[in-house]
Amino acid sequence: MTGRKVLELRTGQVDVWLTSLSVLGDSQQLAYLRILPESERAKWQRFAVRSARLQYLLTRVLIRTTLSRYAEVPEAAWQFETNRYGRPHVSHPPEFRGIEFNLSNTDGLVTCAVSRNREIGIDIENIGRALDADALAPTVFAPKELADFRRTPSETRRIRFFSYWTLKESYIKARGMGLSIPLDAFWFELGGASPLLRVTDRCPDVPERWRFFQYTPTDKHRMAVAVTTPWGVEPSIQLRWVTPMSLDQDEVAALELRGLQQ
Repeated sequence: MTGRKVLELRTGQVDVWLTSLSVLGDSQQLAYLRILPESERAKWQRFAVRSARLQYLLTRVLIRTTLSRYAEVPEAAWQFETNRYGRPHVSHPPEFRGIEFNLSNTDGLVTCAVSRNREIGIDIENIGRALDADALAPTVFAPKELADFRRTPSETRRIRFFSYWTLKESYIKARGMGLSIPLDAFWFELGGASPLLRVTDRCPDVPERWRFFQYTPTDKHRMAVAVTTPWGVEPSIQLRWVTPMSLDQDEVAALELRGLQQ
């Protein structure tokens, strides 16, 4: 801990922290490894591919440094447990179990969404990664999403794919149930002021309790955030770029992003 001012997480507030893999020099990596417990360092060492090792390291450091912005807890002191579907949550210190978070990483970027006492999920994707959208769409989209995807002009179809994909990923992550929720058991309607969730009886839920936000943090990335509205409080999303444990980390600029309407 650096004695920095503790940030407040107000009702309805959702902070999304983003960091670039380009910040990771050798000295930074050594500093990051020092705050990881032995179990996480051991997992880091098992990654054979350098890019995967860097993503894992930065992801673990981002969640620890981010949580310590909202509580006077040393970065290394946080402990986590997972539910039966593998979703992590704070287990120690117990008084901060009400802080909800979700992580996502892709080529070039790592992100963490934080809120309090509400379900939250985030997904970020590099739209340039090797992927056959036309072949993959029938396996991950509900019929109405697939029909809309196939109607989309070829020059923008890939963007449409990632619009749907990040939304679906953010939702199943927010539910904390992962792929136990069939991907064709719910779908999204795009084109309005914000994405709308629709569900079938294979995905029991109340769509009206959810809000979804889409962003373009860089020209290579698409991101979606899913968040519930307990007590009817509408979420307020703020995006922050940060270099974890940098000297100027308390001076990061908060950027209000416009939603990506597709």
